[in-house]
Amino acid sequence: MKTVLITGASRGIGLETALAFGRKGYQVFATMRNTKNATDFKQIIKKESLNISLSEMDVDSDASVEKAVSAILKEVGFIDILVNNAGIERHGSTEEMPMHYFKAIMETNYFGVIRCVKGVLPLMRKNKKGCIVNVASVAGHISNSPLGAYAASKFALEAISESLAQEVKPFNIRVAIVEPGIINTDMAKNISIASDSIYPHTKRFGGLFKASLKTPTSATLVADKILEIAASETWKLRHPVGPDSAPFLAWRKSMTDEQWVDWNAANDEDWYKAVAQDFGLNARN
Repeated sequence: MKTVLITGASRGIGLETALAFGRKGYQVFATMRNTKNATDFKQIIKKESLNISLSEMDVDSDASVEKAVSAILKEVGFIDILVNNAGIERHGSTEEMPMHYFKAIMETNYFGVIRCVKGVLPLMRKNKKGCIVNVASVAGHISNSPLGAYAASKFALEAISESLAQEVKPFNIRVAIVEPGIINTDMAKNISIASDSIYPHTKRFGGLFKASLKTPTSATLVADKILEIAASETWKLRHPVGPDSAPFLAWRKSMTDEQWVDWNAANDEDWYKAVAQDFGLNARN
């Protein structure tokens, strides 16, 4: 039986990924900052008799990650698959967003991944097997205001994942980057709530996310892709997920850097028309 460690498993993509692996017979260690908030998750595990253990781990803390990984290794001896899903989102213009938000995003979305990788890698390398799946985003290739800080963390995650894949392939360790588009999660819903700003981009992108969530893409789609990657033995590095992920990436590639800046700096009327024309979304509401 293979074991899988999943971070950020209290809700959304992490929770659905834990359930997907559990229902396929994996031994799952689902980690989160506070297991007390996982009442519904615990009920599902009990009802379906799944081999899923919940444990507390804060990816922002060296000590917490070391303690949680050590406890798992003491119990089962090996972690076959690591799914780095834990992530946070803060949005706003560079001028308006407080500095501690920038730091918090990088701490969780980037340094948190590195902590977990460093925790499992020595034994994976020794045994010459393993799979590491990092949940990034199409925002790892596309940066828009007011998501610049979040995108920066995902750009960084893409970069470290690419170099990590090169380092560990000789040891038969696979690295995969999962790149969801707009998924029906609390994070996306938070972006859809427009907030006051001296810049127009916050309101506009709130409208884009709100319009997209009217036909939501379930987090289970991402979970199924992660399970597929782990089970397939594929060495493919990047995996866009969701009906809008590939179109978003193609949309960005179709423009020069200057065109991209001009498009996002356009006046409201031209911007809303372009979104309606390119994606069939009414982002005005």
